Amino acid sequence: MPNWAEQVTAIATAVLAIGAVGAIGAAVFAAQQVREARIGREAEVASEFFRRWSDDPMVETRRLVATFRSPDALRDALLRHTAANDTEAYVLYRELDYFEQLGALEDHGGLHFGLIQRMLGRRLVDRYELWAPSIEAIGGRDVYPMFTQLAEKMRAATRA
Repeated sequence: MPNWAEQVTAIATAVLAIGAVGAIGAAVFAAQQVREARIGREAEVASEFFRRWSDDPMVETRRLVATFRSPDALRDALLRHTAANDTEAYVLYRELDYFEQLGALEDHGGLHFGLIQRMLGRRLVDRYELWAPSIEAIGGRDVYPMFTQLAEKMRAATRA
């Protein structure tokens, strides 16, 4: 028959083991909650961001962009409107800024690349190619580095 010291040690060990299992379970549960919160936050950011694409200001921009026959015509118009400080310049810059913000969100973990790929895919590359002469004319890749980086990443992903 075990003495009282052995009994207390056995009970304490059992309590400690149960506590450790409970702590591990709580840690797993907390990690799952954090992951679900991140997914929810990312879905909210994505929903808001993609909703902006269909808002009136971006529709106005896309309609204006669609009036140009080629990327070079778009570039020429952007330079002309910018030089004259026309309202149209600010309207055109909306799309460039939109994609720059999208690229920054992806680069900093605000949006998962896979989600952007599923939502936009090759269309993002097509938009970049449309804007590439304009980007080059206003200062090159350094002017919109996140848009450029995201388009290159998407180009590679859609080729694979």
